[in-house]
Amino acid sequence: MKADLQFDFLVDKVKNTITVKREFAAKRQLVWDCYTKSELLDRWFAPKPLTTKTKSMDFSEGGHWHYAMVEPNGQEYWGRMDYQTIRPIDGYTSLDGFSDETGAVNPDLPRSTWDITFSDAATHTLVETVVSYASPQALQQVIDMGLQAGLASTLERLDELLLVLN
Repeated sequence: MKADLQFDFLVDKVKNTITVKREFAAKRQLVWDCYTKSELLDRWFAPKPLTTKTKSMDFSEGGHWHYAMVEPNGQEYWGRMDYQTIRPIDGYTSLDGFSDETGAVNPDLPRSTWDITFSDAATHTLVETVVSYASPQALQQVIDMGLQAGLASTLERLDELLLVLN
């Protein structure tokens, strides 16, 4: 990550939310595309050294993204994002959860609501993601699972991809 790009990771244990503010050195349309097209998500949406593969994606209200994060040894961690609302290049909301290979959400792991907004910040794009959990325990569980470090690594991968695409 370039040192001059904003990255904030703010935990609110009263509201059970994590707010991530991240600036990217690219135009908003390109950053939006990287968040909403499976062929681009597959190139960045996992912390190093994992990779991502999409099983299915329908980026529309009521649609979903079913994907796996894959370790170099082949171990897969499945996830599912169900899209609720979409405001093209401004933002979207979704339900995110851990799943199995068939797309069935794992009820033993926390599910969260994501509210992602994209805005112009001079020559950059600011992405603000508010992740809401149902309980303090669910919030603490994802913190303990390493969400902050994993997300920082994942977003650095997006920086690298944007350099190639710009």
